[in-house]
Amino acid sequence: MKHIYLFLIVAFLPFIALAQQSPNQRKTYNFNPGWKLFIGDLSGAESIDFDDKAWKAITLPYAWNEDEAFKKSIEDLSTGIAWYRKHFTISEATPSSKIFLEFEGIRQAGEFYLNGKFIGRHENGVMAFGFDISALINQNKENVIAVRIDNAWNYREKATNSGYQWNDKNFNANYGGISKNVRLHITGNIYQTLPLFSTLKTTGNYCYAKDFNIKDKSAVIVSESQVKNESSADQKLVYEVELKDLDGKIVKTFKSAVTTVKAGDTLTLKAGALVTGLNFWSWGYGYLYTVTSRLKSEGKLIDELSTKTGFRKTAFKNGMVYLNDRVLMMKGYAQRSSNEWPAIGLSVPPWLSDYSNQLMVESNANLVRWMHITPWKQDIESCDRVGLIQAMPAGDSEKDVTGTRWDQRKAVMTDAIIYNRNNPSIVFYECGNESISAAHMQEMKDIRNLYDPNGGRAIGSREMLDIPEAEYGGEMLYINKSATKPVWSMEYSRDEALRKYWDEFSPPFHVNGAGPKYKDADASDYNRNQDSFAIEDVIRWNEYYEERPGTGTRVSAGGVNIIFSDSNTHHRGEENYRRSGEVDAMRIPKDAFFAHKVMWDGWVDAKKTGIHLIGHWNYKAGVKKNVYIVASGDKVELILNNKSLGFGEKSNGFLFTFKNITYQAGTIKAISYSSAGKKLAETQLKTAGKPVGLKLTAMKNPSGFKADGADVVLVQVEVTDQDGNRYPTASDMVNFSLDGPAEWRGGLAQGPDNYILAKNLPVENGVNRVLIRSTTAAGKINLTAKAEGLQSASLSFETLQVNTVQGLSNQLPSDGLKPNLSKGATPLAPSYTISRKSIKIVAAEAGANNDKANLSFDDNELSDWVNDGKIATAWIKYTLAKESTVSAVSLKLNGFRTKIYPLRILVDRKVVFEGNSKPSLGYFTANCKPAKGKTVTIQLVGSGKDKENSYIGVEVNGKKLDDGVDRAETKLKGGLSIIEAEIYEQP
Repeated sequence: MKHIYLFLIVAFLPFIALAQQSPNQRKTYNFNPGWKLFIGDLSGAESIDFDDKAWKAITLPYAWNEDEAFKKSIEDLSTGIAWYRKHFTISEATPSSKIFLEFEGIRQAGEFYLNGKFIGRHENGVMAFGFDISALINQNKENVIAVRIDNAWNYREKATNSGYQWNDKNFNANYGGISKNVRLHITGNIYQTLPLFSTLKTTGNYCYAKDFNIKDKSAVIVSESQVKNESSADQKLVYEVELKDLDGKIVKTFKSAVTTVKAGDTLTLKAGALVTGLNFWSWGYGYLYTVTSRLKSEGKLIDELSTKTGFRKTAFKNGMVYLNDRVLMMKGYAQRSSNEWPAIGLSVPPWLSDYSNQLMVESNANLVRWMHITPWKQDIESCDRVGLIQAMPAGDSEKDVTGTRWDQRKAVMTDAIIYNRNNPSIVFYECGNESISAAHMQEMKDIRNLYDPNGGRAIGSREMLDIPEAEYGGEMLYINKSATKPVWSMEYSRDEALRKYWDEFSPPFHVNGAGPKYKDADASDYNRNQDSFAIEDVIRWNEYYEERPGTGTRVSAGGVNIIFSDSNTHHRGEENYRRSGEVDAMRIPKDAFFAHKVMWDGWVDAKKTGIHLIGHWNYKAGVKKNVYIVASGDKVELILNNKSLGFGEKSNGFLFTFKNITYQAGTIKAISYSSAGKKLAETQLKTAGKPVGLKLTAMKNPSGFKADGADVVLVQVEVTDQDGNRYPTASDMVNFSLDGPAEWRGGLAQGPDNYILAKNLPVENGVNRVLIRSTTAAGKINLTAKAEGLQSASLSFETLQVNTVQGLSNQLPSDGLKPNLSKGATPLAPSYTISRKSIKIVAAEAGANNDKANLSFDDNELSDWVNDGKIATAWIKYTLAKESTVSAVSLKLNGFRTKIYPLRILVDRKVVFEGNSKPSLGYFTANCKPAKGKTVTIQLVGSGKDKENSYIGVEVNGKKLDDGVDRAETKLKGGLSIIEAEIYEQP
């Protein structure tokens, strides 16, 4: 009888284990509410019975030094120790439950205690991490988590005594504390793990697609999860996957075969199936699916995990980037990963992340290159929703490193890939903001291949032009081209301009370039006005556009402009923050924003319908100024008060200039046309009337302004005329009053402490914005704005109650946010027309160094041919694969930025071009008189000379900008050096 009882007990052990688990024990809670903060170090603050009643009550995410964001220069942001504590109770877990804490990140390092016991440390200041707190939880009793955080600039990792390369005062704004979201997860003891590798050593879920058929809208969808069995018995599990579309409709359900996971084991379970009728994620089309992965045993649900993701096809070849089989020229911004706002820093609600990131898409950017460190999960998920491609770094500074600091970089890259590999908007993994060695590139590539082999993501680094292990590359501040891996510029313009400065004819009358020196060097480029700033963006971008896909075998894959929004980081102009943004820190656009919107409207070729009239039309009588229009048409007409002023002078592809236009109040209109005279687009500016009042407009969470102590409303204030038109040169001081359950965070303006947190601040160019944060009490909030001599304005809004029980909330911060689908699905038609075709070069001979002649057309921009500095040998002759009609020759010459070469080009023996090269960001194209032949000869016909004001080739800190390969021969009278040559015919 005893044997029978023993047999029954053993046989039913699996069922006893299952009985301990209710269906889908997994629950995820918002762990942001109900924290307490103390700035300073206290002995015993980790103890469960420590008295924290007098501490400041806060809701995460919350940087303890947030008040200083944009008030202080980056190097002056406060550092030190801060303590965070939270009381919470868990009531629904069982003794067999697993309980995890997930932190999206802190700055810089934290020591964590639960109920007085040390549970771990996290130090890199970048990545997400977590703790298994199952064994330390007091069930149905109050628990206390306490965190001691040190955000010192010189913090050193405890185990190695090494600092972190990216804890840098130039680019990594130091918002200290728990500045990112926190979640609490409860599962059963048989569960799908979390993607928190460095602390939990687990990899979580991985969703991807393969075998794409874009035209037929099908692909094989795969979901795999790392599964742990921490029960006492082996389990026979089925892995079931359910795919739901944006409307919540089930698209497909599929599952794996039964798999036995032994007690104590960890296995990866996987299922996949062909799915038809798919909507592919794309630029400006953030279509996301919900992938629900379930663990079942004998038909009973054990664990269920839902993942938001999207599916897209990528390729990186022929020097180009392909998205869903269509070539996409990369256009966008190199944005600081902090992506911060005044008086809040990076700790904004998710809807505001969407607002900011979608503005990039509205400017027709398709790529954001986050800089130096991985952005927080909130920004990554936001880019998924708005349809913005991301280049995701891990952690670095400005150069390759070795030893411990390299190990730290690999560890952060590993964590970042595992944590973010389900986010479709990540298309590039960046391994360094400066070139790294081939061996290091391979190590990073091995990490990608191990943890994200099917994600369709290129891995590379800045530069990497001659490193075959890298799958993309590209320098900054000049143009690269390639016939193989795509290369795109990682910073092509970094000038600065305050939004307040229209031009030298508008108050406050800022002459372009006026301002202080930087490190005792001229800093004109960092003190521009809006006119000059927008024009410079046009000039820079057009050089990339001229080398776009369709212009030959070797092409530019595009580039990103540093930065999108003004940033509390390294600056060179007169303010104490970076003003390189196309929008200011409150996300108010500068004219450069609209210039990009025109130039970038298209996957490759710009649509012909873009037009923007730079500036405003409110001047004093008698003012004469140049009027500038950015347009993608072939010609532009200017009309003032119904009188045509003729057609503008076209330059730099998109810029039309009308010189010395005399101001007259009224309406100024710009109309663009095709070369055949067809009207393409028009825009106009009207003279605003006398300012009479203020206007307030609220931008807020689309799911309602939440009373969670973290949500904000963004309020715009404008000075308007009697018809409601903004008065573009107003600078009135506005006095705000606020009542109700809300906290004033304010805005930004030029003045004392940048007016951070001030309730009285001026409009600039007739407009400004302020932030107001909710408290944890719901209710009506009233805002009033007053200015001397103007009609006041008022605005009211209510906050919605957020339910929090015993420190936990079911409402996640991003609940209710919808994706942006404004650009529609990827078009099937080609994205560019072929404007010229490369003619293959099969051989070359030269007047000197003949054995190196092939380096001038080897598709490697780090190699070159150079003669011996004598005019008699300053020639090179190319033999073509076949006799062809040559129409143009493109040259990357050494000294491309600062040197001018007098050149002659011959096809066979016929002269087809004679003239000077032009300094550029990389390439000079000689348009030739078409001639048929088998050879092309390039000759230097005189002494090359430096461009006037060639200091432009020197950074403000004295560092020489890249200008090709440094050759002594090119400094001689007869020196000629070619990095790359390409010869074209008409298609």
